[in-house]
Amino acid sequence: MLQEAIKLALQAIRRNAMRSFLTMLGIVIGVGAVIAMVTIGNGTTEKVRAELAKLGSNLLFMRPGQFGPGRASATAKPFNARDVEAIKTQLQGVRAIAPVAQQAATVVYGTENRVSVVIGTDNEYFTTQDWLVVSGRQFLDGEVRAGRAACIIGQTVREKLFGGANPVGEMVRVKKVACEVIGVLAGKGESSFGTDQDDIVLIPLRAFQRRIAGNSDISAINISAVSGVDTAKVQADLERLMRERRGIVTGKEDDFSVRDTRQLAQTMTGTTEILTGLLGAVASVSLLVGGIGIMNIMLVSVTERTREIGIRLAIGALERQVLSQFLVEAVVLSGLGGVIGIALGLGLAAIATQALEVPFLFNPGIVVLAFTFSALVGVVFGYFPARRAAHLDPIEALRHE
Repeated sequence: MLQEAIKLALQAIRRNAMRSFLTMLGIVIGVGAVIAMVTIGNGTTEKVRAELAKLGSNLLFMRPGQFGPGRASATAKPFNARDVEAIKTQLQGVRAIAPVAQQAATVVYGTENRVSVVIGTDNEYFTTQDWLVVSGRQFLDGEVRAGRAACIIGQTVREKLFGGANPVGEMVRVKKVACEVIGVLAGKGESSFGTDQDDIVLIPLRAFQRRIAGNSDISAINISAVSGVDTAKVQADLERLMRERRGIVTGKEDDFSVRDTRQLAQTMTGTTEILTGLLGAVASVSLLVGGIGIMNIMLVSVTERTREIGIRLAIGALERQVLSQFLVEAVVLSGLGGVIGIALGLGLAAIATQALEVPFLFNPGIVVLAFTFSALVGVVFGYFPARRAAHLDPIEALRHE
C-alpha cells in the first residue's frame, strides 16, 4: 500500500518536474540554512573554547582597578612584591603565582626592529599560561634574583627579527637594554580577542622594573589553582586577602578585579551558543514558508486532478487511499527537499568554516532533526489538500472539466 503510494507520488513529481523543484526550494533553503548556521556556530564556539584554553587552565587574572565607566581603574595603585609574597604564603590550593609587568617596546636585532609586548615575570609564568620553551631554556634562579638582562622571545618576534636562523645566544636590544636571547616560546597564534600571543618578549621581572619600567610596580598577578580545586573558592579567598592588604573597609568597592578564565569561557561560549540558536531559529522560518508553498501546490494539484480522483473513487478506491496518496506525495516532496537541503547545508558549512578558519563539527543530531522537521512539514501542510481530495464527491469530480 505504502510502496504503491510512493510510486504514484514519484510519478506525479516527475510529470511536473520544474514545479516540484520550485515547490521543494523553500524546504531546501530552510534545511540548508539551519544546518549551515548551526554547524558554523558550533565551530565558532569550539574555536572560542580552544582559544581561551590557551590562556591557561584553572587560571585567575588579578588586575588593579575595576572595568566599566565611572569605576576606579587608572587611579588604583599597582601591586608590589609584598602582595605576591603574601599570596604565596597565605593562599591555599595554588599551583603557581606569576607577577607580571609589561609595556610595548622596540626590540632590535641587526637592521631589523619590531615593537612588541615586553613582559617582566618569572618562571611561574610558564606554568600559569601553560606555555612551553621549545628552544633554549627558562630563566635561571640567579637571573631572576639578580635581574640579569636575559630574554625569551615568542615565535612572531623570532620570525620577524631572525627569519629561519636560531636566535638562542644572540643579543638583541630591548628599548635601550642589551639582552641575551636564551629561549624561544612555542607558538600559540592569535587569541580570541584578535591579539598576537606570540609577539612577546619575556625578561626577568627585576630586570624589567629596573632597566625598562624604572619602577617596582606589578601590573597584574596570574594565579593558577591546583587541579581539582574550586577556583571560585580560591577567588573568594584571594579577594578577601587583597581587600585586607589594600585597606578596603566593608561596604567599599574593590580597587582591583579578579577574573576566572573558566567563567570567561562559559560566558563567551554561552554567548556564541545563544547566537547559534537565534540564527538557527531565524533560518527555520524558511521551512514554514516552504511548507506553505507545498500546501499551495498540492491544492493546485488536487484541482488539476479532480477527474482522476473522481475515477479512482468511482471504481472503488477508499477515501483513506486517496488521502494517503496525496499525503505521501507531500511528504516525498518535503523529504526530497530535506535531503537536498542537508547536502547543501553541509557543503556551505564546509566552505564557510574553512574561510572563517573555524573547525567543521559535524552534528548528526541537527541533521536528523532538520530532516525530521522537513518531513513533518510535509505531513502538516499536506494534510489539508489530501483531505480535500479524499472528500470529493465522485459524481461532481467526474463532471469536472
